Amino acid sequence: MASIVGTIPKPVRIVEGVLRVGDSRVSLDSVVYAFNNGSDAADIQYSFDSLSLAQVHAAIGYYLHNKDKVDEYLAKREIEREELQRNHKAQFPSPVTREMLLARKNGTDRNWKK
Repeated sequence: MASIVGTIPKPVRIVEGVLRVGDSRVSLDSVVYAFNNGSDAADIQYSFDSLSLAQVHAAIGYYLHNKDKVDEYLAKREIEREELQRNHKAQFPSPVTREMLLARKNGTDRNWKK
């Protein structure tokens, strides 16, 4: 007769539209990007010390089993991230531009005093 030793927790959960790994605040996006950039599970766990190695393996497994859906989700998240960035830059423009810095460096900015 087989006995049950324990249960395996869900690898990801959704919080406010973002997939999070296990019970942590680490996004699945972060783990997948690291994995796709060549990091192995141990490297990813080292980078996100709030995750256990088992959680990292579970997240990678979840990604590999649901690759098409997760890639679609990541593409949507990237579009949202770019839109947020554009809105932020429009709302809070940088007070110093590259041209201003070059003018300061070259001494041609009349408003800048060293």
